Amino acid sequence: MSDEKIKILFVCMGNICRSPAAENVMRSLVEEEGLEDLFELDSAGTADFHTGKAPDPRMTDAARNRGITMKGNARQVARTDFNSFDWILAMDEDNYQDLISIRENVENPTAKLMKFCEFCEEFDIDDVPDPYYGGLDGFELVLNILEDGCAAFLEKLMLKRGKRP
Repeated sequence: MSDEKIKILFVCMGNICRSPAAENVMRSLVEEEGLEDLFELDSAGTADFHTGKAPDPRMTDAARNRGITMKGNARQVARTDFNSFDWILAMDEDNYQDLISIRENVENPTAKLMKFCEFCEEFDIDDVPDPYYGGLDGFELVLNILEDGCAAFLEKLMLKRGKRP
Protein backbone atom coordinates (compact mmCIF):
# COMPACT_ATOMS: atom_id res chain seq x y z
CA MET A 1 0.00 0.00 0.00
CA SER A 2 1.12 3.54 -0.63
CA ASP A 3 1.97 6.11 2.01
CA GLU A 4 -1.17 8.12 1.18
CA LYS A 5 -3.63 8.67 3.98
CA ILE A 6 -6.43 6.20 4.50
CA LYS A 7 -9.63 8.22 4.13
CA ILE A 8 -12.69 6.95 5.98
CA LEU A 9 -16.20 8.41 5.98
CA PHE A 10 -18.70 7.17 8.59
CA VAL A 11 -22.36 7.66 7.64
CA CYS A 12 -25.66 7.58 9.52
CA MET A 13 -28.93 9.39 8.86
CA GLY A 14 -28.56 12.79 10.54
CA ASN A 15 -24.84 12.90 11.37
CA ILE A 16 -25.29 13.91 15.01
CA CYS A 17 -25.16 10.59 16.91
CA ARG A 18 -23.70 7.42 15.38
CA SER A 19 -21.48 8.63 12.55
CA PRO A 20 -19.77 11.49 14.44
CA ALA A 21 -19.29 9.11 17.36
CA ALA A 22 -17.70 6.54 15.01
CA GLU A 23 -15.44 9.24 13.53
CA ASN A 24 -14.31 10.37 16.97
CA VAL A 25 -13.94 6.86 18.40
CA MET A 26 -11.70 6.02 15.44
CA ARG A 27 -9.80 9.30 15.86
CA SER A 28 -9.21 8.47 19.53
CA LEU A 29 -7.88 5.00 18.66
CA VAL A 30 -5.68 6.39 15.88
CA GLU A 31 -4.25 9.03 18.23
CA GLU A 32 -3.60 6.43 20.96
CA GLU A 33 -1.50 4.50 18.44
CA GLY A 34 0.30 7.60 17.12
CA LEU A 35 -1.11 7.03 13.62
CA GLU A 36 -2.69 10.46 13.00
CA ASP A 37 -0.52 11.04 9.92
CA LEU A 38 -1.97 7.94 8.25
CA PHE A 39 -5.66 8.79 8.45
CA GLU A 40 -8.23 11.32 7.31
CA LEU A 41 -11.54 10.80 9.12
CA ASP A 42 -14.93 12.39 8.58
CA SER A 43 -18.62 11.69 9.02
CA ALA A 44 -21.81 12.64 7.20
CA GLY A 45 -25.53 11.96 7.12
CA THR A 46 -27.75 10.72 4.34
CA ALA A 47 -30.32 13.38 5.31
CA ASP A 48 -29.86 17.12 5.80
CA PHE A 49 -31.92 17.42 9.01
CA HIS A 50 -29.06 18.66 11.19
CA THR A 51 -26.58 20.24 8.76
CA GLY A 52 -24.16 22.51 10.61
CA LYS A 53 -25.13 21.27 14.08
CA ALA A 54 -22.72 19.85 16.65
CA PRO A 55 -23.04 16.21 17.75
CA ASP A 56 -25.99 15.33 20.02
CA PRO A 57 -25.25 16.44 23.62
CA ARG A 58 -26.17 12.99 24.98
CA MET A 59 -23.63 11.32 22.71
CA THR A 60 -21.09 14.02 23.53
CA ASP A 61 -21.51 13.37 27.26
CA ALA A 62 -21.35 9.58 26.89
CA ALA A 63 -18.20 9.85 24.77
CA ARG A 64 -16.59 12.35 27.17
CA ASN A 65 -17.13 9.86 30.01
CA ARG A 66 -14.91 7.47 28.02
CA GLY A 67 -12.26 10.10 27.33
CA ILE A 68 -13.39 10.69 23.74
CA THR A 69 -13.81 14.25 22.51
CA MET A 70 -16.63 14.75 20.04
CA LYS A 71 -15.63 17.13 17.24
CA GLY A 72 -17.26 18.20 14.00
CA ASN A 73 -20.49 19.56 12.61
CA ALA A 74 -23.15 17.65 10.72
CA ARG A 75 -23.08 17.58 6.94
CA GLN A 76 -24.87 15.65 4.26
CA VAL A 77 -23.15 13.05 2.10
CA ALA A 78 -22.07 14.42 -1.27
CA ARG A 79 -21.59 12.48 -4.50
CA THR A 80 -17.96 13.64 -4.48
CA ASP A 81 -17.41 11.64 -1.28
CA PHE A 82 -17.43 8.47 -3.37
CA ASN A 83 -14.20 9.57 -5.03
CA SER A 84 -12.70 11.46 -2.06
CA PHE A 85 -12.71 8.60 0.45
CA ASP A 86 -11.26 5.09 0.39
CA TRP A 87 -13.94 3.69 2.67
CA ILE A 88 -17.54 4.72 3.32
CA LEU A 89 -19.05 2.87 6.25
CA ALA A 90 -22.82 2.90 6.75
CA MET A 91 -24.25 2.55 10.24
CA ASP A 92 -27.36 0.61 9.18
CA GLU A 93 -29.17 -0.99 6.24
CA ASP A 94 -31.25 2.11 5.45
CA ASN A 95 -28.13 4.27 5.29
CA TYR A 96 -26.43 1.62 3.18
CA GLN A 97 -29.30 1.54 0.68
CA ASP A 98 -29.40 5.36 0.55
CA LEU A 99 -25.66 5.37 -0.15
CA ILE A 100 -26.07 2.81 -2.94
CA SER A 101 -28.66 5.13 -4.53
CA ILE A 102 -26.30 8.09 -4.31
CA ARG A 103 -23.38 6.04 -5.66
CA GLU A 104 -25.43 5.10 -8.74
CA ASN A 105 -25.17 8.76 -9.80
CA VAL A 106 -21.39 8.90 -9.42
CA GLU A 107 -19.10 8.33 -12.35
CA ASN A 108 -16.45 5.71 -11.53
CA PRO A 109 -16.79 5.72 -7.73
CA THR A 110 -13.63 4.52 -6.00
CA ALA A 111 -14.69 4.27 -2.34
CA LYS A 112 -15.40 0.86 -0.85
CA LEU A 113 -18.94 1.00 0.56
CA MET A 114 -19.64 -1.34 3.46
CA LYS A 115 -21.81 -1.65 6.52
CA PHE A 116 -19.90 -0.76 9.68
CA CYS A 117 -20.98 -3.84 11.62
CA GLU A 118 -19.17 -6.10 9.17
CA PHE A 119 -16.04 -5.22 11.15
CA CYS A 120 -17.45 -5.89 14.63
CA GLU A 121 -15.96 -8.85 16.45
CA GLU A 122 -17.66 -8.75 19.87
CA PHE A 123 -21.11 -7.80 18.58
CA ASP A 124 -22.91 -10.11 16.16
CA ILE A 125 -25.32 -7.54 14.73
CA ASP A 126 -26.15 -6.13 11.31
CA ASP A 127 -26.83 -2.49 12.24
CA VAL A 128 -25.64 0.11 14.73
CA PRO A 129 -28.93 1.04 16.44
CA ASP A 130 -29.98 4.69 16.35
CA PRO A 131 -30.02 5.95 19.97
CA TYR A 132 -31.69 9.29 19.15
CA TYR A 133 -35.18 8.51 20.46
CA GLY A 134 -34.15 6.21 23.30
CA GLY A 135 -32.56 6.55 26.71
CA LEU A 136 -28.97 7.06 27.77
CA ASP A 137 -28.29 3.30 27.70
CA GLY A 138 -28.66 3.41 23.93
CA PHE A 139 -25.75 5.84 23.62
CA GLU A 140 -23.58 3.57 25.76
CA LEU A 141 -24.49 0.55 23.63
CA VAL A 142 -23.68 2.46 20.44
CA LEU A 143 -20.29 3.49 21.81
CA ASN A 144 -19.55 -0.14 22.77
CA ILE A 145 -20.39 -1.26 19.23
CA LEU A 146 -18.35 1.55 17.67
CA GLU A 147 -15.32 0.83 19.86
CA ASP A 148 -15.51 -2.84 18.84
CA GLY A 149 -15.83 -2.19 15.10
CA CYS A 150 -13.33 0.68 14.96
CA ALA A 151 -10.65 -1.29 16.84
CA ALA A 152 -11.09 -4.31 14.55
CA PHE A 153 -11.13 -2.14 11.41
CA LEU A 154 -8.01 -0.24 12.50
CA GLU A 155 -6.18 -3.49 13.15
CA LYS A 156 -7.19 -4.83 9.72
CA LEU A 157 -6.01 -1.65 7.99
CA MET A 158 -2.68 -1.60 9.81
CA LEU A 159 -2.01 -5.25 9.10
CA LYS A 160 -2.58 -4.52 5.41
CA ARG A 161 0.08 -1.82 5.69
CA GLY A 162 2.44 -4.17 7.49
CA LYS A 163 2.06 -2.29 10.76
CA ARG A 164 0.56 -3.42 14.01
CA PRO A 165 -1.44 -0.99 16.15
